Amino acid sequence: HAIQFIGEPTLVVESGGTTTDGKTKLHAYWKLSEPVDQSDLESLLKLRAQLAQKIGGDTHFKSAHQPIRIAGSIHHKHGAREVTIRQHIENEYHLLDLDESVSGMPNINGIATPDQPEFLDFNTAVDKLANVNTALTTKVREGGQDDITRFESMSIAMGHYIRLAHSGHITASECWDSIVGHNQMKLDPPWQIERVKLEADRLWEKHIEKNGPATIEVSDEPLAAYTLRHFLDDKSPMPQDFIAPRVLTPGSLLVLGGAPKVGKSEFLVHLLAHCAAGVPFLNFTPARPMRVFYLQSEIQYPYLKERLQQLTLPASVINVAANNLLVTPRVNVLLNENGVDKIVNTIKQHFPDEPPDIICIDPIRNVFDPELGSENDNSAMMRFLRERVDQIQQRVNPECGIILAHHTRKIGKKELSDDPFQALSGAGSLRGYYSSGLLLYKPDENRSERVLACELRNGPSPEMVMLDKDNGQWVEVDPDQDRIVNQEWGEKLDAERRRKGGVILQLIHDEALKGNLYTANQFAEKFEGKAGLSGKDSIRDRISVYGTKGYIKYIQNTEDYNYIKSRSPHGYMCVEDMVFALKRDVNATGKPQDSIQIKAVPSHFKCPQTGAILQVENPDIWFYPEEELA
Repeated sequence: HAIQFIGEPTLVVESGGTTTDGKTKLHAYWKLSEPVDQSDLESLLKLRAQLAQKIGGDTHFKSAHQPIRIAGSIHHKHGAREVTIRQHIENEYHLLDLDESVSGMPNINGIATPDQPEFLDFNTAVDKLANVNTALTTKVREGGQDDITRFESMSIAMGHYIRLAHSGHITASECWDSIVGHNQMKLDPPWQIERVKLEADRLWEKHIEKNGPATIEVSDEPLAAYTLRHFLDDKSPMPQDFIAPRVLTPGSLLVLGGAPKVGKSEFLVHLLAHCAAGVPFLNFTPARPMRVFYLQSEIQYPYLKERLQQLTLPASVINVAANNLLVTPRVNVLLNENGVDKIVNTIKQHFPDEPPDIICIDPIRNVFDPELGSENDNSAMMRFLRERVDQIQQRVNPECGIILAHHTRKIGKKELSDDPFQALSGAGSLRGYYSSGLLLYKPDENRSERVLACELRNGPSPEMVMLDKDNGQWVEVDPDQDRIVNQEWGEKLDAERRRKGGVILQLIHDEALKGNLYTANQFAEKFEGKAGLSGKDSIRDRISVYGTKGYIKYIQNTEDYNYIKSRSPHGYMCVEDMVFALKRDVNATGKPQDSIQIKAVPSHFKCPQTGAILQVENPDIWFYPEEELA
């Protein structure tokens, strides 16, 4: 029965025992293609117990320490019998393949499935969490702390997205992005990406083998591709930003995130009004007066009217924006196919001569089509963006910019300060899809100040800024000024920057003592999320600041340190009083000698005025600005 549904076992051993009717007892082994690590051990034991139960075998195999007799040993129960090998073939099986086979295998005749958690069918792990969407959106920690294991979570996710890709509902690229997103967002800690790729490829091949070729729509239209020479020779000007600097570019997508009641919609109205007037707002500069369509689905007409009339905007903004900004009162429309048609027709009726430059949808949650799935599902979010939002953009004005307002989820203060954009509600695919992100949050719920974080795909991300309301208008609070309304939080922010700066400099120093030198990128990637540091982009930003201020200089004469030459134009990072463990060549005996410690001195530095990398005149002199490291 097991061979019929699983395949030939790698090894079959006669254990030396006999059944009550005189038949030889057997131990069957299906060899795994790779060892199971600790995090998947619980899944393996459930699978082993499930298999034993379905065929009436020894259910003690749900235990990791169940002893197994080795061929050549003696079975001493009811007389001595030698344990011998009956069959051995070079078969190997992957754990996910065994999971699928055993889960789909019916019980042998006369065997009833006990209602016990030890015999959990991996495919019923979804039922345990109510539905697929819940399974796909539940964070799972290692060590079996949750209702399902990380292995089961990835099995569910991979199977779900592979089936969608096979049926043509999503592309192969979207399938992979969704699987990677699930791994990064829902597994704590996530699997290594190499393992994810191996598992996904294996399951895809298995699914193709079982269900036939995938449904793929092929277009005869060739993709645009250009030689490197074409790009180097193309001196045409860059398109003008709708909102500079690179916050909203032609054809791009901007997502504004914020918790309920944080002032997200009010901030958005001010931003859109200034864009419609062509007037700068905070650090955002519109290219010209913009035609803006604002689809808002939260506030009814009387209250929307009241809110707009209470806006404190300069007359220069109101006079121009009054006819360029079109706002809907609360709409009860879902962005399904009919809803897309309705929105497109509405926009075209109100902008008959020229299409809008900006289309804003506020918020995603109120217009999300539930037939696509949950907004927390990566594949559903990708379909919403591609099949709904992109459709509106393409049918109205392919060059217009799209702004989506979205809610955030509750996360810890440390997580929020380290990487604010992980607070965006829902699927991780949203963050991977948008061109720009703005996130508004309160660092202290008891105060009025908000922090505005920004990350850009098409340009360098600006530093976070602190905002407050002054006589009804949004203003930036300068953290370097004497803090009155935000003193406590500003001091915390400064202290955190100083702490991270000290950690980075200390790590560069300590690693050199181990014989390790790092470029800025290497350092950021290795120490991301370690030693109290945040994401690699944040680390790189701080390194760039410290380079400008003179705390970090660079080593390019790597031959003096018997170290491989760096491909970075800057070179390896160096800090004051750094000592390097020089690894000397092998001696005459062929054994490596102990390393020796030498003083590491920089050969180049970053010019604080131009940012150019210049040669150091005196490597023993380190000059710092008078200000404290920040």
